Amino acid sequence: MATDPPADTARQQARDLRIGWAAALGVLSVWVGFQLIGRFAVRQDFTPWDLGALRYLGAFLLAMPLAWHFGLPRIAPARLAVVMALAGFGFPLLAYFGFANAPAAHGAVIMSAGLPLATTILAWAWFRERPSLRRIACLSAVILAAILLAMDGKASPPGAWIGDLFYASASITWAAYTLLVRQWRLPALGTTLTIALLGAPIYLPLWWLALPSRVATAPVSAMLVQIVYQGFLSSVIAGFLYTTAVARIGPASTTLIGALVPGLVAVAAWPLLGEALGVLGMAGVALAMIGMALGVSRAR
Repeated sequence: MATDPPADTARQQARDLRIGWAAALGVLSVWVGFQLIGRFAVRQDFTPWDLGALRYLGAFLLAMPLAWHFGLPRIAPARLAVVMALAGFGFPLLAYFGFANAPAAHGAVIMSAGLPLATTILAWAWFRERPSLRRIACLSAVILAAILLAMDGKASPPGAWIGDLFYASASITWAAYTLLVRQWRLPALGTTLTIALLGAPIYLPLWWLALPSRVATAPVSAMLVQIVYQGFLSSVIAGFLYTTAVARIGPASTTLIGALVPGLVAVAAWPLLGEALGVLGMAGVALAMIGMALGVSRAR
């Protein structure tokens, strides 16, 4: 006969669930804001290179005390170089150039919903992990969603395809990083802090000396917003929240929140950025959300 868990255990489980879902909602907010604020910034005050500089500066300032407290992992130099190329520089800079050339809803579908597609393709190519028929069907829905967005003239201004290519490249780099973290068994938090500490000293001198910039004419308040959001939240804090959510509510539930990103970004981009969607675009966003939700819910 089954017995109820002790009261202390039940309270602890309930507390873990509350913390886990709060962390997951925090991750969702950061992911949605990353795309909206990044798209707004490159349309207003900054070049993509500037956003990179502000991201690395903010991440460095936050990572220093955290690394002092938690310590850093020992990562072989060759592996560290790959990690920096993919997650340190590749993903954020490609995403920022995507923001500069295509609407936020495109980024939400191609980067967020397209990430499982990129991960599946790379896992099959590298590790011979064959996807199930269900997963293939779900990923096909994501591909069709991207096609519908591209066909929607209202949602795809001239030249948006260039941004879409950047978004797709960003998704591929993050998928590759994710698989390598698993393959090499790199600690998520320590690796995040290592990336944050190395990005600034490598990137900032090059940016200052050679890369196009509009920082000199940008308001100080706008720079502070990007330092806090791109550097603190998107680069470092989101990693802590994501790890907390996975530990408390599990990877399936945590990953499921990503299915909400395309819809929330599309809805918010309409009034905030003036980026309306037509019927095909709205159908594409809805299809991407359904495909993601069905794909990750399989893991429940």
